[in-house]
Amino acid sequence: MLLLLWLLSWMAPSVARATGYWVPWMLVLAVWLAVWETVTAKLDYLPLPFFCSPQAFLEVFTDHYVRLFDCLWRSMLLHAKGYAIGPFLGFISGIWLGMSVRIGYWVHPVLRLIGPLPTTAWISLAFFVFPSSASASVFLIGLACWFPTTVLTWSGVSAVQTAYYDVARTLGANQRFLVLKVAIPAALPHVFVGLFMGLGSSFAVLVVAEMLGVKSGLGWYLQWAQGWAAYANMYADLFVMALLCSSLITLLFRVRDRMLAWQKGLVQW
Repeated sequence: MLLLLWLLSWMAPSVARATGYWVPWMLVLAVWLAVWETVTAKLDYLPLPFFCSPQAFLEVFTDHYVRLFDCLWRSMLLHAKGYAIGPFLGFISGIWLGMSVRIGYWVHPVLRLIGPLPTTAWISLAFFVFPSSASASVFLIGLACWFPTTVLTWSGVSAVQTAYYDVARTLGANQRFLVLKVAIPAALPHVFVGLFMGLGSSFAVLVVAEMLGVKSGLGWYLQWAQGWAAYANMYADLFVMALLCSSLITLLFRVRDRMLAWQKGLVQW
């Protein structure tokens, strides 16, 4: 890759400028792959089956890609359902808490009591209450997203300066205008922090829920690989999980930078 970039740089200097940042990482990757190949396939320093060679790792994607990517697709669908429901309800409840003192009086103690509980503590109850393991998993993922989104949305609405509301009321704004045009836009930076925190929590719950309740998914595939001592498959599954999580977080930050253009680059990822 470095040789190819060197040749391209002679024909297109812009290529060298665009890719020069990643050259050290390419060198580190080449050294890492050489060391990995040496200590596993060549010298057998690391014991099998716990450590696989690069060839065995790549063979998972060539020989088992159908099952692996079917699990990826099912995990994405399951996560999308929970992440659509949880943050939406958290956003609505955060707006209510921030705009209504009466609602805050009744909901705040319940939120402080239930919210900090680990979502995985609800697994047994969720699988008993809900009619299917899939719906229980959606509930758990949504619950993991709901609490941070609620708290951060509430904090964002509460942090809006009262002068903004006073100016809007002076100009004839009603309560709906205050919520949609004043409170929500001012609270969006906090909302995205809550969405980011909820996204990280939902990944952990997704893996645990799939290990216990569903018949396909990245968490299920991870447990299946461990049960059969197929550690190459397990590492490939972890690699796919890392790519999925990183991609979704990157997508969320792209949306944030687009909606909050005046704060672009303020939160780094």
